[in-house]
Amino acid sequence: MDFKQLWLNTQDLWGALDQHPLLHAGIGLTLLLVVALVLGRVARYIILHAVRLLGRQPALHWLNDLRHNKVFHRLAQMTPSLVIQFGLHLVPELSKTSMLFLGNLAMAFTILFQLLALSALLNALLDIYARTEHARTRSIKGYVQLAKMVLYVFGAIIIVATLIDRSPLLLLSGLGAMSAVILLVYKDTLLSFVASVQLTSNDMLRVGDWIEMPQVGADGDVVDITLHTVKVQNFDKTIVSIPTWRLMSESFKNWRGMQQSGGRRIKRSLYIDASGVRFLHDDEEVRLSKVRLLTDYIGRKQAELKSWNEAQGNVAALSANRRRMTNIGTFRAYALAYLKSHPEIQPNMTCMVRQMQTTAQGIPLEIYCFTRTTAWVDYERIQGDIFDYLLAVMPEFGLNLYQQPSGTDLRAGILPAVLGASHIPQVEKHAL
Repeated sequence: MDFKQLWLNTQDLWGALDQHPLLHAGIGLTLLLVVALVLGRVARYIILHAVRLLGRQPALHWLNDLRHNKVFHRLAQMTPSLVIQFGLHLVPELSKTSMLFLGNLAMAFTILFQLLALSALLNALLDIYARTEHARTRSIKGYVQLAKMVLYVFGAIIIVATLIDRSPLLLLSGLGAMSAVILLVYKDTLLSFVASVQLTSNDMLRVGDWIEMPQVGADGDVVDITLHTVKVQNFDKTIVSIPTWRLMSESFKNWRGMQQSGGRRIKRSLYIDASGVRFLHDDEEVRLSKVRLLTDYIGRKQAELKSWNEAQGNVAALSANRRRMTNIGTFRAYALAYLKSHPEIQPNMTCMVRQMQTTAQGIPLEIYCFTRTTAWVDYERIQGDIFDYLLAVMPEFGLNLYQQPSGTDLRAGILPAVLGASHIPQVEKHAL
């Protein structure tokens, strides 16, 4: 069979199809769909390959963000619907109603992929912004989510209007009557958006901040700020999701100021047994004056007290009329000198040792200072070392830490005095 005969047979076949318009139109639509899918694959390969080559250049590295978020992939997916949309007039025997319906359907798919491409573009812009310095202080994820929400709402309206062949303004005009329902449905979204704007504009919250919000069980680092929620990772590695609007309607503590100051506060008291407070003896003053941290203090204090007592005249002979050094006051001066000489205590911040109101548990001697570091582990180590040393050195001043009597104290002290020495073995036996 030669080519001429093949051509004649093909002509006869197309002539026979003219007698079956539905079959003719179906074959034409099938061929158009196949061509559209093939061109879609070709367009996707060309676009992605070109972008991959261009993305290797340092000046165009942002193209990689667009590629990873499938922006160009979504754009390439528009090719089949565009081919069908503009190729329908080439399909023979296709009625105007079918052409209008298929054209609107193809346009709806084109709009859908445009929306997906714009959404992917917003995600890519968010990734690009995350690498900038501003991303450490201000999060735009909430704004991006709101923009995507608005984009999807208006996109859905346009797609529906395209499918029913009506103007989008007709559908938008009907939304006015549904405004009350929309406000009710999106109440939390609107509240969260306003709260997100206030939090960002006032710089009240950043990703990485350590916050405390006991009413929701949050005590940890902020790991994500979105339109509706703020995610906090507690120190026990649990995740707490807080509605954004609650951060504006309720109070929370942000530790960022402490971290930026370069020092973390130590504020803890030693409860001293009041029965051990007394005046220092002369030999104790001599012994403590040899302590390096107290040499200047005791010399200065002795001169001050001597001058004051001499000014009183003969009345200073009575013990109650003259001033003397106390063991608790000397210990307080020693603790302050120790803190100021400590290499890990911040010298540019408040540092003091103060005596608080006496309580039933003893005399509180409060240590108030700031460490040079804000790291939690180092802070606890420094604080522990300071109090370990102060507790151990306290007996050198004739002082003891207050401690409520335990069962051992009662057995060793109170009960033998009440029951008498002859009953001590029996008491101990029964106690054991």
